[in-house]
Amino acid sequence: MVTIRSENMAPQQSSSMEEQSGELCEPESEEGEKQGTGPPSDQAHPVGYDAPDGGWGWVILVATILVLALTLAFPSCIGIFYLDLQEEFQASNSETSWVPSIMTAVLHAGGPLCSVLVERFGCRATVMFGGVLSGFGMVVSSFSHTIVDLYITTGVITGLGFCFSFQPAVTILGHYFVRRRPFANAMSSTGTALGLSTLPFLGDYLQSTLGWRGSFLVLGAVLLNCCVCGAVMRPVRPRKPRKTEVMSNGPRTPSKKECMLGIFQSLASFLRKHMAFDLFCSNLRFRVFSLGITWMMLGFVVPLIYLVPYASAHKMDPSRAALLLSILGFVNIIVRPPAGVLFSLPWFKGRHIYVFSAALLINGLSNSICCISASFPVLLMYVLAYGLSMSVVGSLMFTVLMDTVEMSRFPSALGLLSIMESVTLLIGPPLAGILVDRTDQYTYVFLACSISVALSALFLMVSFYWLDSRDAAQKNSSPGSGSPAKPAVNLPMDCQYSSVPTDGDKTNKPSSESEKITNV
Repeated sequence: MVTIRSENMAPQQSSSMEEQSGELCEPESEEGEKQGTGPPSDQAHPVGYDAPDGGWGWVILVATILVLALTLAFPSCIGIFYLDLQEEFQASNSETSWVPSIMTAVLHAGGPLCSVLVERFGCRATVMFGGVLSGFGMVVSSFSHTIVDLYITTGVITGLGFCFSFQPAVTILGHYFVRRRPFANAMSSTGTALGLSTLPFLGDYLQSTLGWRGSFLVLGAVLLNCCVCGAVMRPVRPRKPRKTEVMSNGPRTPSKKECMLGIFQSLASFLRKHMAFDLFCSNLRFRVFSLGITWMMLGFVVPLIYLVPYASAHKMDPSRAALLLSILGFVNIIVRPPAGVLFSLPWFKGRHIYVFSAALLINGLSNSICCISASFPVLLMYVLAYGLSMSVVGSLMFTVLMDTVEMSRFPSALGLLSIMESVTLLIGPPLAGILVDRTDQYTYVFLACSISVALSALFLMVSFYWLDSRDAAQKNSSPGSGSPAKPAVNLPMDCQYSSVPTDGDKTNKPSSESEKITNV
C-alpha cells in the first residue's frame, strides 16, 4: 500500500479522480456553477467543472423528452394504422402485429451495438445518426408492397434508429444529473406521455387525409427532429479510456494458444463492457430486476397496441378510439412530474423498487377492466387507471436500475436489460394476435396481459423484500466493532479511494485540500 497525500490539488487532479470512479461530482466553487449555465465548452472551462444537476443539463433534459416522445411512444401509435395494414396486405392479426413487435424488439435489442457507437462517436453523434436512420426507414416503408417489406423497413430499420436515439439520450441525462436524478428521470419519462398524447392525433389526421402511405412519409420527416435534439447533447467532458503500457524486451510471435486466449479475453471484455454479463452473474439484485422486467414486458405494451383495434372492432369511431391513447398520454404528462418530485424525497431512498412493484401490480390488474365492456366510458376508466400506474412505472424504471448498479456500469446494464426485454417484446404482440385469430375475442388478450404483468410485479416485490431481509439479517448478525458500516459499493481492487469530500465537507473545509489513497 502506497499512500499519496497532495495538498492544494488542482482542478485537473480532482477531475482525474472523478474519471476513475466513473461518477460526476458537483462543482466545487460558485464560479463553476455559474460557468455551467451555458453550453459546455472544453476551451472555456477546465475539465470536470461542467456543473451537473442544472445549467446546460436542463437543455439536455428537454432534448431527451422530445427524443423519448418520438421513439418510445411511436410503436404504440402503429395501432392507428392496424386495420389499414390488414386490408392492404390481406394479413391476419398475428401477421400484422409483427410490425410494431419487431420495431419495439429491435429498439431494445440494439443496445450493445448502440453502446459501441456511443463509445466510438459519443452520445450526440449516435442520437443524430439514429434520427436519420429512423426517418429513412419510415420513408422507405411508405413504398412497401408486402407485409414482409414493412417488417424490414418499419420494424428493423426504424426500430434500430429509435434505439440509437433513445439509449444515448437516457445515458447522457444520467451524466448531467446526479443529485436530482430521480426528478430528471421522471421528467424525461414524460416524453413517452407527450408522444402518446400527440402522435395518435397526428396519425389519425394523416390517415384520414393522406392514407397510411402518405402518413408514413410525413412521419418519417417528423422523426428527423431527433437529429436536432441530438445536436445539443454535448458531452459533459471528454472521457478517454486509460491504457496500461506493458514494457517488453523485444518483439515475440505469440503462439496459437496465446492467440486463442487473447480472442477469448477480448470477447469477455466486450461482453463485460457492453452487455454486463458479469454484472448479471455477480449482482443478484440486478439479475432479479432484469428477469422481472423481462417478464413484465410480455404483456406491458400489448394493450397499447390492441386498444384501438379493440375499440374499432366494437363499432367505435376511429377518432374516439385514438382519443383514448391521447388521454392516456395526457394522464402521464400530468402525473409524472409531481411523481418525480415526490420520489426524490429522502424517505423514498431505498424504497423505489417497492413503489415500482406496487404500481406495476395495479397496472396489470387494470387490464381486466377492458373485459367488462368495449364502451367508451369503460375504456375511459381503464385508460385513467392504466395511465396513473404507468406514470409511476415509467418514472421509476430507470431510477431503480441506477439504484441497482453503479452509474459507470449503467450503459452496459441497460444494454443487457434491453436485449432481454426484446425477446418478450418480440413474441408478446404476435402471441396476442394468434389468440385473437383463434378466439375472435380481444378480451382474452387483455386478460392474459393482466395476469402476466401482475405476476411479474409480485415476483419483483417478494424477491427484493427477501433480499433486503437477508441483508438486514447479515448486518445484524455481524459482530459490532463500533466503526461505521462500509458502503455497499464494490470498487476495483486496483483502485480504492477514501476521504472523498461531500457537500458538507466542502462547506467546512477548503476545497483545495483532499487526500487520495491508491493501491499500487
